[in-house]
Amino acid sequence: MVRGPKSGNGARSSVYYLAPAGLVPPRPRARALYGEAEHGEADPLGAGLLADGSLAADPAGGSWRGAGGRWLLWPLRVLLWATLVVIAFRGLTAIVFSQAPSSPAAGPSAAAGGQFPVSLAEAYAAEFGRVYLSLSPQSQGQREQALAAFVPASVAAAHPDLGWNGTGQLSLQSEQVAGITVQDPRHAVVTLLALVNGRLMELGVPVAASASGGVVVAGEPAWLPAPPQISPAPAAPGGSDPVAQSQLMNELPAFFQAYANGDSAALNGFLVRGVSLAGLGGAVTFDSIGALHVPPGGADRQITVTVIWQLPQPAGSAAGNPGMTSKLEMTYGMSVVDLQSGKWYVKEIGASTEAVGAR
Repeated sequence: MVRGPKSGNGARSSVYYLAPAGLVPPRPRARALYGEAEHGEADPLGAGLLADGSLAADPAGGSWRGAGGRWLLWPLRVLLWATLVVIAFRGLTAIVFSQAPSSPAAGPSAAAGGQFPVSLAEAYAAEFGRVYLSLSPQSQGQREQALAAFVPASVAAAHPDLGWNGTGQLSLQSEQVAGITVQDPRHAVVTLLALVNGRLMELGVPVAASASGGVVVAGEPAWLPAPPQISPAPAAPGGSDPVAQSQLMNELPAFFQAYANGDSAALNGFLVRGVSLAGLGGAVTFDSIGALHVPPGGADRQITVTVIWQLPQPAGSAAGNPGMTSKLEMTYGMSVVDLQSGKWYVKEIGASTEAVGAR
C-alpha cells in the first residue's frame, strides 16, 4: 500500500491507494464514509474508527455491533449439515432396500420364457380333445392325420391312433376347458369337461411347452370321472310376507310380459330410476307365474319367482300336435324395492341360487 501525493497546500491527501497487485477500488476514510453529523455533533458509528480507517477496540468490553447478525451463521450451518445428512441417509437406504439389482429371472425375457403359456395350452388341448373323443372306423384315417398335428412326430409314427384299436365309436356332443394344473414352466395338465355318448366325463390332457412358445400334447390323455353331484344347501328358514306377495303377484305378470317382449318403454315403468334392462326380445312368451316367495323385510326385498314361458313352435309342428303348446319353467332371483307404499319396482333380475322345489 502507498500513500498518495501531497496536495498543493502541503496537506496529505485523505485517499489511500492500493498497490497495483490488489486491483481493488480505493476506499475512503471512515470520516468520508460516515461524515460528521449536522450542527457539529460527532457520528457515533464513526467514533470507533481510527484515523487510518481501522476499528478501535471498545474500551467498555462490548461486542462488535458491525457484524450485522453474524451470530445466525452457526445455527444455519448446523441446520444445513443436518439436512444433508438426512438426505444422504434416505438415499442410501433407498438404494440398499428398494433399488437392489433384480435377479435375471425377473427380467422381461425370463418372464416370457419362465411362465407356462396357460391360455395357449388350454386352447390347444380343447382342439385336441375334439379330435381325440371322436372315434369311428369310417373316419379312422382322417382322425390319424388330425392327431398327428398335436402329438410329437415319434408318437404319431408309432401310435397313429393314440391307443385306439380301431373298433367301437365315440360321439362327442360338447366339450370345454374345466381347468389346468401347471406343474412347472414346461409341463401342465389341462382338464376338459365333455359330454360323450350322452355321458359327462373329464379328460386330462398332458401338454408340454417350450421356451420359444411352442406346445405339444406330450402323451396319451387320461379318462377321468365327471365332477360329483352334491345336494345343495337347504334354503334359509323363513316364511313369506303375504301382503307383499299379494302386491307383487299383481304386478309381476305385466313386468314379465314386457320382459319377454323386450319392450323398453313398458319395462321402464317397472324399473327403479337409473336401472336398464334389455329383455328377451321375443324369444319366449309369458304364460304365468308358477311360484313366488317374498321373505319378510323392509322396503328392499330379495324375492324368488318361478315363471312359465311358452316356447316358439317350429314351422309345421302345430299341425302334428293340435292344441299343444311347448312350455318351460324357469326360476329367477329378483331385487325389488317398495317406493310408493305397495308399488314395487325392480332393481335387478337374474338366475336364482335357490333350487327348484326348495321353497
